[in-house]
Amino acid sequence: MNSLVIASQQSSEINDHLRAALPDAAVVDIAPGLPPILAPEVEVLFVRPIFPAGAPRDAGPPAGWPFGVRWIQLGSSGADYYPDWLFDGPVVTSARAGTADAVAEFAMAAILAAAKHLPDIWISSREDWRWSRLGLLKGQVLGIVGFGAIGHALAVRARAFGMKVIAVRRTPEPLDHPGVERAENLKALFAAADHVVVAAPATARTHHLVGRDVLAAARPGLHLVNIARGSLVDSKALLDAVNDGRIGLATLDVTEVEPLPAGHPFYAHPRIRLSPHLSSITHHSAATLADLFLANLARYRQGAVLSDVVDRQRGY
Repeated sequence: MNSLVIASQQSSEINDHLRAALPDAAVVDIAPGLPPILAPEVEVLFVRPIFPAGAPRDAGPPAGWPFGVRWIQLGSSGADYYPDWLFDGPVVTSARAGTADAVAEFAMAAILAAAKHLPDIWISSREDWRWSRLGLLKGQVLGIVGFGAIGHALAVRARAFGMKVIAVRRTPEPLDHPGVERAENLKALFAAADHVVVAAPATARTHHLVGRDVLAAARPGLHLVNIARGSLVDSKALLDAVNDGRIGLATLDVTEVEPLPAGHPFYAHPRIRLSPHLSSITHHSAATLADLFLANLARYRQGAVLSDVVDRQRGY
């Protein structure tokens, strides 16, 4: 009989990867969404996001679930796509360590595209053959809101381009990254930066963290990149700031409601670049998530401290 039973909502690609790596365990496929009552022998639960961004999270738990399991692994970096009661039982860990490089690359690509006027400079005829001045990242200032794994990965890339990097974070601990300065506060960061990347977690404290007062303090023409969660930015205030020119460009991989409803002004705005929350998705995502789970499973089996444990009080 198998010594360990894992219930997983992940794709068949991930679950097959786990089965190949765990011949002494049983990986049981369960459907996405709110899970049914799990069999008593299930010890580990590997869940996918349950609620889309902007959806209510007030669904009650099925009777007896998830308290029969001993460890829950989230299939996402954030903890905001799950019901609150999920965190009342066994230890819960996130997948934030597995997405930092992909998301940081996406943010850097957005910054480069803005500086080099991509895709506007691509031409398709001889009549379009004319020069224009492009931006230079060297010497520009990047502001990072939230300095966790993504912030660190982004700072490495920005510093390689010769950018000055400033950051704010919730905790008072040093940023502990060579060449990165702590901004006095969020308004000071927006006032000093050419580009700002929002990379903080979504919690009750960070809801509309970037609001009308912060946007009003922005350096005119600032480029705002949100690769965190849409709820961190006040959408109405952002639209007004883009329309009046205070924000020169907004690159949004996330929105408060996903997907945005048809006809939303973000879709057609010439200075808003919108993508469907895909910054963490690469050809390597499935293998990366599976390997992250397996590494944490090894710690679990050894009785060691798990990586990326979600703190219920912090919200991430």
